[in-house]
This record gives sequence, structure tokens and C-alpha cells, in this order.
Amino acid sequence: MARTPLNEHCSAVLLKKLLEKLGDPGKFLIPCDFPRMAECLALADLGASINLMPYSVWKRLLLSDLTPTCMTLELADRSITSPIGIAEDVYVK
Repeated sequence: MARTPLNEHCSAVLLKKLLEKLGDPGKFLIPCDFPRMAECLALADLGASINLMPYSVWKRLLLSDLTPTCMTLELADRSITSPIGIAEDVYVK
């Protein structure tokens, strides 16, 4: 029977050693340059988040019409909701 050398990862698994836990990488920031701004770090939009707003607040703000949608969302508390519509590219200050 031939012997096969194991690398560090395999031996850690076999010996049930825990690998070193890496720290939180933090925010993903992109440096940007705008006139008359000393420093600008833009937070990268990784496309994985959805912002929800109560419809009553949307109506009170008198913003544009919503685009109808048939999607369903599962919230953090595991409840399921169906949004009335979608608003894209809304300016937030």
C-alpha cells in the first residue's frame, strides 16, 4: 500500500484541529475623487440588499409611482410579505 502525504488542511481535518478564524473584513469601500471634496470613500453596492419602506410613508413623501411587482420577500423574522411595487434610482440625501 502506497503512502500519500497530506497537506496542512487535510491533516487539520483528520486531527480535528480548528483552523485560525479570520476577522471581519469590514466595509468594502471604493476611493473616489470629486472636485471640492477632501476625501470620499464610496460604499460598494454588492446588489444583495433591498430597502423596504411602509407604503403610507411613500405616499406622504409624494414620490414617483411604483412599478407593480409579483415578488415575495422573506424578512429577517421569517415572515413573508408581498411589496406593492418597486422604486428604482430614488435619490436619498
